[in-house]
Amino acid sequence: MEFLVNITLRWPPDLGDEAKAPIIADERARAAQLAASGHLVRIWRVPGRFENWGLWRAADATELHELLTSLPAHPWITHVDVIPLASHPSDPASHGLRASGGKQQAVKILPAQGH
Repeated sequence: MEFLVNITLRWPPDLGDEAKAPIIADERARAAQLAASGHLVRIWRVPGRFENWGLWRAADATELHELLTSLPAHPWITHVDVIPLASHPSDPASHGLRASGGKQQAVKILPAQGH
């Protein structure tokens, strides 16, 4: 199942850069693990804020909750919006199409050699 997740983070005002640095490093390492395992598909930051939008994959909402609470910065997350996503019959990707330069182009899938 896919989820669109918006996360807002707020550092305490008395938490200095020196204290934040290892948390940020751990957060990046955890994000890399989640990406490698297929759970964190894409992530975008919101310029000027400690906020991001991510495309996540999890078996269900319970697993997503476990993944989000495993983030090292979880204690400083102040707001999370989760939008469960479902496939759409007009999704270009489901029809072998992809966007390119503002135009839709067909993508031909070739069989593997020797099959």
